[in-house]
Amino acid sequence: MITIKDVARLSEVSISTVSRVINDSKPVSPEVRRRVLKVIEETGYKPNDVARSLVTRRSYLIGVIINNLAQSYVADIVRGIEEIGKMYGYDILLCSSYGSKETQEKSLQLLDRKQAEGLFLVGNKLDDIIIERAEDLKKPCVYFTRDVHENMNYISIDCHSAIYEMTKYLIQEGHKKIIYVSDFEKRTSIENDKISGYLKAVEDNELMYSKIYVIGSEKYNKAYEFGKTLIKDAGEFTAVVCSSDEIAVGIINSFVDNGVKVPDDISVAGFGNIREGRFVRPELTTIGEPYYDVGAVGMRMLIKMIKGDKTQHGLMELPFTLEKRKSIKTL
Repeated sequence: MITIKDVARLSEVSISTVSRVINDSKPVSPEVRRRVLKVIEETGYKPNDVARSLVTRRSYLIGVIINNLAQSYVADIVRGIEEIGKMYGYDILLCSSYGSKETQEKSLQLLDRKQAEGLFLVGNKLDDIIIERAEDLKKPCVYFTRDVHENMNYISIDCHSAIYEMTKYLIQEGHKKIIYVSDFEKRTSIENDKISGYLKAVEDNELMYSKIYVIGSEKYNKAYEFGKTLIKDAGEFTAVVCSSDEIAVGIINSFVDNGVKVPDDISVAGFGNIREGRFVRPELTTIGEPYYDVGAVGMRMLIKMIKGDKTQHGLMELPFTLEKRKSIKTL
């Protein structure tokens, strides 16, 4: 096995000079750099990451904690994190908690032992204790979550404007009686923004009807059962705006299975642009969140923070899209 000593001998330089070239830690003349890099290429030398971290006191490791890997959009976020990490020479250590606070705490302890230089936490709702534990580690942290806390560095879209634009689009399509279906009994900060966007659109367009339903969960089965309840009030409204695509898909399938045609009888809109929304029939009109960009932009933000950039703080807002498909009918 080729060692750093071999590279130094073949390059006719000191071991410390080879180390400087590999780690780009101190200036080296262009001629010496080219010579060292040529030997590295010819010999196939691979630096020992453990030894390298001991010398540089850097792990080049980012810890990523995901609440639920089963959610389809998570793969896009992780892809963004990983691809940008590779560009900057960072590896990621991925931990999945499936919503368990105990598992999240253990993951934070593991990432601390592994000397992760930064943390990226992804989850619909992160417990206050977990956020406190993460911040206690004194590492740069970035979050993608629905419940935003003061002084948190997080990635999001303008959820107020997104739901406002969706509701306005339905109004432009002729709908005057639009309901909103929320998924959390205990509202998150993001959910408050969505509801305020819905109510603002109703107010600005001088509609005389508004109604908010809360089902207490974004799970498909819960939404499917709730759809049966909505059918009883179907004559009161012509369109449903849902706080997530999971709810919208559940309600659409419930409507269709119980004889209510979408969008002929009732129009349905979602939020999130998950893959399942393209497979349900009719295809779901929804708000598109740029999940890959969430991971990519968040990772860039995190790496800048690791490098000492003090301007990387608070909200990093990304653009949303209005995905117009077939679940909305023009009246």
